[in-house]
Amino acid sequence: MLEAKNVSIGYDAELVVKDLSFHVNKGEIFGILGPNGSGKTTLLKAISGLLPLQQGSITLHGKAIHAYRSKELAQQIAVLPQDSATAFTYHVEEVVGLGRYPYQKGLLGRETKQDQDIVIEALKKTDTLQFRNKPLQTLSGGERQRVLLARALAQEPEMLLLDEPTNHLDISHQMSLLNSLKQWSRTRELTVIAILHDLNMASLYCDRILLLDEGQMVELSTPRFIMEQKQLERVYHAPLRIKEHPEVPRPLITFVPEVPKSEHQSPLEALKIEATYHYLKVWSVIRWKTLSSAVLGAGFRWHQTFVNRHVDKEYCCDDPESEFSQYLAEQGIDARDVLGMMTAAMLEDVVISKESNDSFSLQVMITAGTSNAVDVSRAYEQKPRTEKIGTINTWVFIEGKLAEAAYAQALMTATEAKVKAMHDENIRDPHSNTLATGTSTDSVMIAASQTGEYLPYAGTITPIGAAIGKLVYEGTRLAIQKYQKRREA
Repeated sequence: MLEAKNVSIGYDAELVVKDLSFHVNKGEIFGILGPNGSGKTTLLKAISGLLPLQQGSITLHGKAIHAYRSKELAQQIAVLPQDSATAFTYHVEEVVGLGRYPYQKGLLGRETKQDQDIVIEALKKTDTLQFRNKPLQTLSGGERQRVLLARALAQEPEMLLLDEPTNHLDISHQMSLLNSLKQWSRTRELTVIAILHDLNMASLYCDRILLLDEGQMVELSTPRFIMEQKQLERVYHAPLRIKEHPEVPRPLITFVPEVPKSEHQSPLEALKIEATYHYLKVWSVIRWKTLSSAVLGAGFRWHQTFVNRHVDKEYCCDDPESEFSQYLAEQGIDARDVLGMMTAAMLEDVVISKESNDSFSLQVMITAGTSNAVDVSRAYEQKPRTEKIGTINTWVFIEGKLAEAAYAQALMTATEAKVKAMHDENIRDPHSNTLATGTSTDSVMIAASQTGEYLPYAGTITPIGAAIGKLVYEGTRLAIQKYQKRREA
């Protein structure tokens, strides 16, 4: 639809955009990213015909942009500029009506019924119909931005050029605008070229992205390949991390703030433990990044408070999360900040062990009950289990910086160590009489302070993995032995 070949653009003798070549497909949302001064707005002005090229060509449907008459080009391309400030003294509906000018004939072209219908529809699409009789200058910056977008939509263009379209908009209207653009690009084949500063919005909504730096193309590709950590850090000169969005297959970008060095003692040494008959509570002066299968706070989270709660063997609840939260509230503990587990094991039998070296410090806390032991390889043979709950809860605190891969490896290492401990204690599945691999309600947590030495791996071949394996194995065996002695007493 639109093609740029060897385009260079500048002001006076200074080139701002240098030798760019790319094409934009019909119905595509084409994003332009780059730091301030990279040439984004200059390029958009050239595409709209406002700036002459110093070199190369830009064609729309095979015809050079500068060869279009102004009204003819306005029927093809609508522009929403970056700055929503305007000198208009018109009412909102009149401003949006200006978008119909390219279709009016004669010097004093009159608005038709069709023009009026299109204006009303544009006002509805941008949630500005309620402002139709208000002077534009009385609106907020975000409201004016939506009105100017309505004016652009009223042009019924094939291509929409947007320079920071979410500027001044609140989150709700940002999402509404971008969702609408995505829908229109699919249903009406509206082509959108948008300059964006929000990397995550670009990742979520753009089909392809042109990444610029100092007027030159860094890369042109899909968001998955543009949003590459080292590339973005090099272009934006800022530390960041790339993760996966939790709901859609798109990259999620997070920037890393500079954190002052802590003057506190070791985070591991600063852990405070409160033990009662009903719960074991660990509180920290910092938040720990955790990966867990807990009842409360599961998955990847940051936590400062950790609770292992004792429940009766007859405990049964349809909504354990709500019940647990209510229980914590009664104890004066805010459940929103708690990583919480449950066990029927006696908390006074908890096993706590530590190990450290020059690279990391490690603390493991384990409670164990095995009345619901299960051999995972035979679990499919059994109907829903009805025996009393037991549960082995394993907490691993690591003073160090863990990569996400290391979390998964640490989880696997701890699980392997628990299974080996159960085998060596001859814990059996009561249904199959085979060696058990765990209990049906086990839970595990890997927590890292994200301070100190960087630990990219935590498999059994690594020092941290070997230490986790040793402490979890020994701790699980001892916790099981305590549990069995209590049962025999």
